[in-house]
Amino acid sequence: MKKIVNVATPAVCAVALILSVAAISKTNAATAPAPIVTSTTAAPAGQPVDLTYAAEKALPSVVYIKSVQNSKIQTVEYSDPFEEFFSNPFGGFFGQGQGQGNNGRRQRQVQTPKRAAAGSGVIISADGYIVTNNHVVDGADELTVSLNEGSKEFSARVIGADKTTDLALIKIDGKNLPAIQIANSDDVKVGEWVLAVGNPLGLNNTVTAGIISAKARTLGANGVESFIQTDAAINQGNSGGALVNVRGELVGINAMLASPTGSNIGYGFAIPTAIMNKVVDDLKQYGNVQRAMIGIQGNDVKSYVDNQKDNGKEIDLGTMEGIYVAKVVEDGAAEAAGLKEGDVITTIDGKKVTSFGELQGILAKKRPGDKITISYLRDKKSRNATLTLKNEQGNTKVVKNADTDVLGADFRPITDAQKKQLEINYGLEVVKVNGGKMKDAGVPKGFIIQRINDEPMKTFDDLQNAVKEANNSKDQMLVIRGIFPTGKKGGFVVYLQNE
Repeated sequence: MKKIVNVATPAVCAVALILSVAAISKTNAATAPAPIVTSTTAAPAGQPVDLTYAAEKALPSVVYIKSVQNSKIQTVEYSDPFEEFFSNPFGGFFGQGQGQGNNGRRQRQVQTPKRAAAGSGVIISADGYIVTNNHVVDGADELTVSLNEGSKEFSARVIGADKTTDLALIKIDGKNLPAIQIANSDDVKVGEWVLAVGNPLGLNNTVTAGIISAKARTLGANGVESFIQTDAAINQGNSGGALVNVRGELVGINAMLASPTGSNIGYGFAIPTAIMNKVVDDLKQYGNVQRAMIGIQGNDVKSYVDNQKDNGKEIDLGTMEGIYVAKVVEDGAAEAAGLKEGDVITTIDGKKVTSFGELQGILAKKRPGDKITISYLRDKKSRNATLTLKNEQGNTKVVKNADTDVLGADFRPITDAQKKQLEINYGLEVVKVNGGKMKDAGVPKGFIIQRINDEPMKTFDDLQNAVKEANNSKDQMLVIRGIFPTGKKGGFVVYLQNE
């Protein structure tokens, strides 16, 4: 389970941000009764709130997801300095002959155990599309979806996933499924009652109640964040579940909790539906998320000013709200519109922007090529500009998924004999070059790839991930390092630019 530590300021204690995937239980999870929830009409001030309507509406749409990683054979390295000494007792004093030993490092094959974990998901269409968190399905070899109360069980396939927003879209083959109603998360307000619906701690069909504590929170856990914060109890297993309003409509996908212990004594965080809808549409239409970039690096004005004061500098930007532009990215949308370091963005499309979380929330709903109008301060004077947002490559084209087919070559992990002969621990051999990008770069048959963009290439999955990440980067290239069959080291650069 992934943990991210964040030191709260000005609080003293460290707070752990935990992706709330529950470890698999050895027994069947119990079904917990739903607690009392909110009604469709606003209650008079000071009166109890009834949330039963919302619970009844939302519960059938929330599913239990079991992910399984099958047992695998992996090669691991380990150190044995005593074996090195005793196999050559003079090696430490007089050196060793070439090819003898490896500083006490050896390899062995181990079989990883079969692993299972659990989380939640939300049915968003009657034909079986389900939204969950990326970390719920990441690395899974098998996905099983159980409907509310365990009435039916389905095998699921991943349509697409996005690590940057921690969202994933999966699909089961079903009809007339109880799809949830989706509300616009931009309309929710701080203080509004909400329910968290999911399968925490192996307890299926659990509902907890709370309020929206804050909006547009950033925690440093994902690449794109604009969380809805709630004090509704969220625990391990709630990941991918529903955050719903008093009408039982979806306003967010529960993703993580803040707690010094790893269980709920703090706050939960949900991904707003305004971001979810755009990610789902992109995954369906393009297979990956079309990310719109404004082309700046910066921070909240208040955080920047406070930081400068801590360093003994007095800064007056003419406002304490907005986004301070610390750097303008070359060839980005902001540079093209004339923005400069030191500017302060105050509004986007007429809406006041006070935090980086709000900025990310707005951009997460846009695609490359979309235009935004901003107001900003330069030397305390207000200016306006229209920006055409760009993708990570610095243009407005659709970023298509790339797979290893674009390389035009066949690969296989190296054999034990090759490892021994070449004195290497891992690598992927190019067994055939048919054409494509590998041929263009001059990569020959027999070349053994050991690293791509500084990542080790031990399995075919490593290669696929490297190609995907490079295709979504600005440079769109693979820097390949490896070894020829003769033992000579070498390298190549493979360009993946879309035509």
